[in-house]
Amino acid sequence: MAKFINLDFLYAPGENGKTNFWSALIGSPTKFSLESRVFHSVSLGLIAATLIYAPYNLFAGLYVGSISAMFFSMFFSYQYYYSRFRAKPHSSVLFGLMGLLIFGINYFAIGGIAGSTDIIWPAYLLVLLVISPYRHHLNWLVIYLTWFFVLHTLGYYYPEFIKYPFDTPKGQYLDRMTAFPLPVFVIYIVIRFIRRNYDIERINALQKTIALESSNEQILKQKEELEQRSLEKDNLMSIISHDVRTPLINIQNYLVLLNKNKLRDEQRLLIEQSLETATSHTITMLSNLLNWSKSQMGGSFAQLEAINVLEVLESTIEMARVTALKKEITFENTIPTRLKILADKDMLQIVMRNLVNNAIKFTAIGGMIKINAEILNNECNITVMDNGRGMAASEQSAIFSIKAAPTYGTNNEKGVGLGLVLSKEYTERMGGKIGFESRLNEGSKFSISLPLAE
Repeated sequence: MAKFINLDFLYAPGENGKTNFWSALIGSPTKFSLESRVFHSVSLGLIAATLIYAPYNLFAGLYVGSISAMFFSMFFSYQYYYSRFRAKPHSSVLFGLMGLLIFGINYFAIGGIAGSTDIIWPAYLLVLLVISPYRHHLNWLVIYLTWFFVLHTLGYYYPEFIKYPFDTPKGQYLDRMTAFPLPVFVIYIVIRFIRRNYDIERINALQKTIALESSNEQILKQKEELEQRSLEKDNLMSIISHDVRTPLINIQNYLVLLNKNKLRDEQRLLIEQSLETATSHTITMLSNLLNWSKSQMGGSFAQLEAINVLEVLESTIEMARVTALKKEITFENTIPTRLKILADKDMLQIVMRNLVNNAIKFTAIGGMIKINAEILNNECNITVMDNGRGMAASEQSAIFSIKAAPTYGTNNEKGVGLGLVLSKEYTERMGGKIGFESRLNEGSKFSISLPLAE
């Protein structure tokens, strides 16, 4: 019986996740319920036990016990086969009635209250309660208790019905020693299955709880981020609407004055220069807004190709040079003539236009701006460096995010901070990185790294 009692090795999964021999016999948890697997396990154990008890009882002269053991073995073999291999559910009703019949016969055939029937009886009822529906439990409990009292009452009042096929005390000793392992084995199997299933369910429940808590935290975090982004975008749109409206109102007022012929030539020239500057800044802002809106809606895709850096950026740099001359800024371009990278031409121009415009914006009259490109760590590193106003450490953490407050240049040029947000997004879409170094009142250096063309 030792092979059936020590089942630790049978519950372990096989190599490479395959089921072992015992798992194949009782069925996979994915295909069979806990009740079915308990029934299969107990059935196999009882079949093995009865195959031992049947010849033993026959040898010991317990003919009724031997016949009932064989009958028991055939019954469980039939039930096990159809449940495990034919996918037909076992009958708990038939199982319960079979127990009443077998134990009733054995009680009178093997010593009554002095025999081993009372030892096996509770274990059989335990299995019956495990494999039967909950709604039947109370019924079976009442039936088995009633049957128990009926048999013992009959045995008490009609002792002549009880047979004593063994010699006392040796026969009784052997009967108890051979009968005791069976209920122990059954209890072990049932408790182990229930405990193991409970532990698995508890672990799964704990994992689900942890996953749910983590998911809730992520949802809350995402909600906070969305709310923050929504607030930033609302503030951004409020600023943009104001900044677009202002130059339009100024243009309208200027046209009104022109119609009334109330402007002298020097006044008109001054107003026109102011309007030109404001309109230029507004166009840049709207261009960035449209490009950023397009990227937010998923409409911007990087069309990567091998391009010559200087050829693509030459027109952008020359336009910026004209703007820089108005502030008497020295403009220096040292991009090599044959340097090629893998990038999107339009995106690169937008990124560089924003970086150079920012440098002009925050560089005072008579300042200096340098544009350079070189190969570093098998990448092209393009830099825009100025000796302008620079940034304090407290301002640097949010320069690549949407800002609620507008920024002003050295000539009171106004912006909303979209240029750097767009530059970062486009650089990353091209497979590159953007970074900067800045010190207050000393200037800034922005750099983008992009892959070289093969």
